[in-house]
Amino acid sequence: MEAMFTVNNLWILVATCLVFIMHLGFASLEAGFVQRKNVVNILFKNSMIISIGLLTYFFVGYNLMYPGDEYAGGFIGAFGVMDWAAGATADYAAAAEAGATYTGYSDFIFQAMFAATCATIVSGAVAERVKLVPFLIFAAVFVAISYPITGMWQWGGGWLSAMGFYDFAGSTLVHAAGGFAALAAIILLGARRGKYRSDGTVTAIPGHSMPLAAIGVFLLWFGWYGFNGGSVLSADPNGVSLVFVTTSLAAAAGGVAAFFMGYVLFKSYDLSMVLNGILGGLVGITAGADLMTGAEAIIIGLIAGIIIPLSIVFFDKTLRLDDPVGATSVHGVCGIWGTLAVGLFGASAGMGQFVTQLVGTLAVGAFSFTTSFMIFSALKALMGIRVEEEEEIRGLDLGEHDMHAYTLSKEDGVFQLTSD
Repeated sequence: MEAMFTVNNLWILVATCLVFIMHLGFASLEAGFVQRKNVVNILFKNSMIISIGLLTYFFVGYNLMYPGDEYAGGFIGAFGVMDWAAGATADYAAAAEAGATYTGYSDFIFQAMFAATCATIVSGAVAERVKLVPFLIFAAVFVAISYPITGMWQWGGGWLSAMGFYDFAGSTLVHAAGGFAALAAIILLGARRGKYRSDGTVTAIPGHSMPLAAIGVFLLWFGWYGFNGGSVLSADPNGVSLVFVTTSLAAAAGGVAAFFMGYVLFKSYDLSMVLNGILGGLVGITAGADLMTGAEAIIIGLIAGIIIPLSIVFFDKTLRLDDPVGATSVHGVCGIWGTLAVGLFGASAGMGQFVTQLVGTLAVGAFSFTTSFMIFSALKALMGIRVEEEEEIRGLDLGEHDMHAYTLSKEDGVFQLTSD
């Protein structure tokens, strides 16, 4: 029994390392999808999010999300003090006998990676025009307060858990929460300069490095095995293996569906759509990865892949909301779809479960959107959230950091890569 406790705990730590790699994936993906004059800025934000996220989650977020107590009928957690007792004990046999599968230390660090991931989703959506310091303040407040409150509703034993809501690894609690926070941010921030012209045309602003974006997606897919596989919360052979299979099939189906739908819409083989389709499939399966058969996972991924191009076009051309990386579609829309899919497919499917899933995902999305809108509105009033037009034209790398990611030369006011 003590040996099994050790194995389970080791798997949680390995999964934690995989989720950590997702931050490298997000950084690479976002860097590839922005213009080269803003690469340092996006990398800086991603470096700071994981740093700020770990600290704020340690001091506030974790204690608010897993309080062991609650106020207001499970809507607000009672702020407690982190209990390291399970992590400090040497009597692992007793811990296993009591039903524990990992230490308190492992629980904190695994959950902290999820919290930082939620804030990272917003980073790409606001890229190329947001001020650095206000964004970092937002990230700190969001990880410390907003994410833990909605997380407590389900994973901390709150009201969503009591009503039977199910979100295995966070299609809603992590991804939709981050996607709706991103939506609030881009509404307040506005589009990048030149994106939407007065004559009604939409200008495509391509990323500077599709290889870097592709590397980011494959790193995210790799890390998702820890994101979903670690959420089994043990090294159970059947449980972890099933989650690996459903996660992989949904991702693959998402990529294939986005490939076909992208061609239907654009009459071209759009790599960016395929990459986001893969991510959409991953987000979609996350809520029910442990409940689905392989065939059901493929269906969920296919629908997510179809959703991605349609949603991106809707936000971009219909609502005229500028999201450089498609975060609102990948994480927000596909997060909702994946959560609802638990009521349509798998072991828990049924009309009652579908309604519960709908209530849960709308509640989390609305709370995340509202709190993010309030935070960004306050920052906008106090210090401004958007860089000056001149700085946006020159690039945030020089304006915010006084450096650039590549060797550049200045010709006619436009920065280009040098030939050497």
